[in-house]
Amino acid sequence: MRLSTFLALFRPALPLILGLSLGCSLSLLMVSWTQGDADDPCGDELAKGGLFLGRRDAQRGGRDGAGEEDFQPRIVPYHKDPNKPHKKVLRTRYIHTELGIRERLLAGVLTSRATLSTLAVAVNRTVAHHFHRTFFFTGLRSPKVPHGMTVIAHGDDRPVWLMYETVRHLHQHYGSEYDWFLLAQDDTYMQAGRLSELVGHLSAGQDLYMGRAEEFIGGEEKARYCHGGYGYLLSRSLLARLQPHLDTCRNDILSVRPDEWLGRCIIDYLGLSCVEVHQGMTYRYFELGKNADPEREDSVAFKNAFAVHPVSDPNLMYRLHKRFSQIELQWTYQQIQDLQVQISNLSHLTPEGKAGVTWPIGIISPFKPKTRFEVINWDYFTEEHIYSCTDGSPKCEMRGADRADVSTILEVAVERLNEHYQPQLRFRKRRLLNGYRRFDPTRGMEYILDLALEAFTQKGHSQVIAKRVNLLRPLSAVEIIPMPYVTEATRVQVILPVTAQDQDFVGNFLDMYVTNTLDTHDNVLLTFLFIYDPFDAQRVSQTDVFAGVKSMIGEVEKRYGDVKIPWISVKTEVPSQVKLMDIISKKHPVDTLFFLSSVWTEVNADFLNRCRMNAISNWQVFFPVHFQEFNPAVIYRDQQPSASSTFASESLRDGHFDRHVFDEACFYNADYMSARTKMAADILENEELMESMDVYDIFVRYSGLHVFRAVEPALIQKYVRRACNPRFSEDIYHRCVLSNLESLGSRSHLAMALFEQDQANST
Repeated sequence: MRLSTFLALFRPALPLILGLSLGCSLSLLMVSWTQGDADDPCGDELAKGGLFLGRRDAQRGGRDGAGEEDFQPRIVPYHKDPNKPHKKVLRTRYIHTELGIRERLLAGVLTSRATLSTLAVAVNRTVAHHFHRTFFFTGLRSPKVPHGMTVIAHGDDRPVWLMYETVRHLHQHYGSEYDWFLLAQDDTYMQAGRLSELVGHLSAGQDLYMGRAEEFIGGEEKARYCHGGYGYLLSRSLLARLQPHLDTCRNDILSVRPDEWLGRCIIDYLGLSCVEVHQGMTYRYFELGKNADPEREDSVAFKNAFAVHPVSDPNLMYRLHKRFSQIELQWTYQQIQDLQVQISNLSHLTPEGKAGVTWPIGIISPFKPKTRFEVINWDYFTEEHIYSCTDGSPKCEMRGADRADVSTILEVAVERLNEHYQPQLRFRKRRLLNGYRRFDPTRGMEYILDLALEAFTQKGHSQVIAKRVNLLRPLSAVEIIPMPYVTEATRVQVILPVTAQDQDFVGNFLDMYVTNTLDTHDNVLLTFLFIYDPFDAQRVSQTDVFAGVKSMIGEVEKRYGDVKIPWISVKTEVPSQVKLMDIISKKHPVDTLFFLSSVWTEVNADFLNRCRMNAISNWQVFFPVHFQEFNPAVIYRDQQPSASSTFASESLRDGHFDRHVFDEACFYNADYMSARTKMAADILENEELMESMDVYDIFVRYSGLHVFRAVEPALIQKYVRRACNPRFSEDIYHRCVLSNLESLGSRSHLAMALFEQDQANST
């Protein structure tokens, strides 16, 4: 995979940053920033209405509020009683379980049978994936539950009953796992990021009932309840204290509105009222008017809102999400600019002074190589071609992700030039003269572009000029993808299919297997699969073509008394991988981890451990790309290879990773059986499908699992010319032919062989 293709898979956290050299007086490579007035506020209007109150307000809230004092730690000494027996400590798998660390926020959305497939779906698609867990509570379940939503039906559509069952369910199942619980209606748009940030600044150990405070009907008492349309927060401790009183509240408190019922229950039995400000944090909300247009809403209250209500239809929910995403993006860009100004203003206090500020400001400086071997090469490209190809060609067509990448940076370059020089000048791209790019692993993809631009003045005059610009596509924050737990103690079942043409290579395979697994007592089992063609199968009683191999297996079993190497005999004209795996799969348990090998593979402990780690049951299958050594006759010709080239680290110089071969695979039997079951319906319509597909195709088309394909340096094969069976599908046969051709040698080796042949013919 090309580096630019790799970058195209990620959305950078920052925009493309442009630097340009347009004469001696106009340059963005070094920008002079000036310190603003000391009396000017540091934040913009949006920052003023953010999560935090002003410093004076925060201090006032700390003096007036109860329980706001600083926490005073108390040291508890540890004394071991010698009279008591030592108790073994049982360690948990994860540290957060042992330390009792809980997740911060769980969101519960109250919906109904009528709006489950409309408004509830809109909530799920806009903000639900930003919360750690989101549940949708309804009275009666719809006949068809929308995909990707966790819906809990309580069996009763009465609003108060739904609220009672929801609160009881949250405490019973998740009361010990989360610090905060957010309850909202499905006609509420929520800003998930701001709500998560809000609870991150609140103390989880206090009873808190927080939202939009509303007066009860009549308004005679001072207590307030939280309006359900704008959502409200319940702390874990409050939920625990409320649980014993829920049944009494259900029987004694009469109310039509569920939010009023819950507020009355909390006030009567816990003595707590709904608050909008707590610990210097404010719960911000916005009431949306009828026929409101989110694109035209520009007030501070709207921009800073955590929740917007009421949302009448799903289309309005999506428009609100788009508008708030734009606001967050603009605010992020403004924060970046403010930080760049601060860095520039403080740079003169550093040892290097302003000269030490790198471009772009705030981005890590370019990688500085210590030796000539660490120099990062620049790749040259134009709009149509790139001059550093994966196959070693000097020139190849620009296509796919590479073309999209170049098209994007050209558009951004012209756009930023116009932003900087308008209205004095306006630019239009004519063509790309030269393009250079390199991937710096410390900061991202760097570009240098020589552009032919048509510059227009305000009076309409134009002139074609050539200018050079620099761009950077910064790397975004690295995200850790959660994966299921795996262990290196899993037993690996190696499956080795052998044909009559391959049996000469079995001896070397067995030697490596014995050395790397049996001698080291690795948790590995081996099963041979002898593939007879119809002619050899008829003569097996007189002459067994695999007699020599079976005798070698017997010698290994005699040498290691507790080791058994079983074999299975199969008769077929077309040894399809699918047919062979169907036989093997039925003879092993469903939790078996298979390694489908070949006779040219050298099995070793490093690869077996990666097989165990990369093949995950019901999650991922692993198809390694082995390293194939080149043809020695082409590489060395009349010279003998040096002794050092026999080591694996040296042999990687004289070969390539064969991406055309899919013979080796690691997967669990249950995953194969599941994919094979889904394939059965297609086989009834096309019986030749089994011969036109291999195991890789089955997992890609029918499994729905992650198909992990990666180079494997520990999986090295000696050079061999494979026998390509024309009875397989055209795709499989074509891959086999390409594998044989590319394994002959590199371009330089083939060119040298042709050159020597021409020299010999000319003499």
